[in-house]
Amino acid sequence: MRMNNNCFDTFPKRQYVLDFVLEVRKYLFPGYFDSMTCSKESYKAKELKLIEKKYTKYVCGSSASYFVKELPNLEKQIYEDLDFFFESDPASESKEEIVITYPGFYAILFYRVAHIIYGLGVAYVPRLITEIAHSSTGIDIHPGCKIASPFFIDHGTGIVIGETSEIGKYVKMYHGVTLGALTLKEGRELVGKKRHPTIKDNVTIYSGASILGGETVIEENSVIGSNVFIVNSVVKDTKVIYSQDLINKFIK
Repeated sequence: MRMNNNCFDTFPKRQYVLDFVLEVRKYLFPGYFDSMTCSKESYKAKELKLIEKKYTKYVCGSSASYFVKELPNLEKQIYEDLDFFFESDPASESKEEIVITYPGFYAILFYRVAHIIYGLGVAYVPRLITEIAHSSTGIDIHPGCKIASPFFIDHGTGIVIGETSEIGKYVKMYHGVTLGALTLKEGRELVGKKRHPTIKDNVTIYSGASILGGETVIEENSVIGSNVFIVNSVVKDTKVIYSQDLINKFIK
């Protein structure tokens, strides 16, 4: 899809896109958001048929069938996220509570749906999906970033994850974290370039930390403390508790 002068008429409306993601959520979690009057398998089959016939062609364009084929992988990832949420948060009383009420889980699910569509080259829709989640949760995840599963967001308000960020498995992230660009002074010349950091496996990033730059890598098993400002890479198994200029001995 490409933007044109009649984009208001060409592209799906916000409510339609929201309805699409919520139907995908119902498919992934049968019985969580409405009652099931049939078996789980029949319920999922009914939802899948609705998603295929009513939504995917309009939302995904000519690549609608690809989205449907990706649903099993999406389901695997989101259930890995769910298990990690439950293991990571002692305040959660059940996985059902996480699915229904946790803003971090909501934002991740919307991101994972948007990321599939982003990979199809569809304009506008992936960003609209993540912005719907952003407006509801305060969590801003660009659909183009790469986030492995499982991934855990606690609280979440104020998190920003930029387009070229890469996040590995078993990463934990708290509210107010920014994975951002070091500079945008070159503007459009930065399109397609790696501007945002890479976070490797088993990293924990506490609230308010800012990690900036496309060459910045936080290696495995590191812990980034609250309100730390980082613009250079951090070696594995490191605990960073002060801003970057105070801890040069920990930096590559």
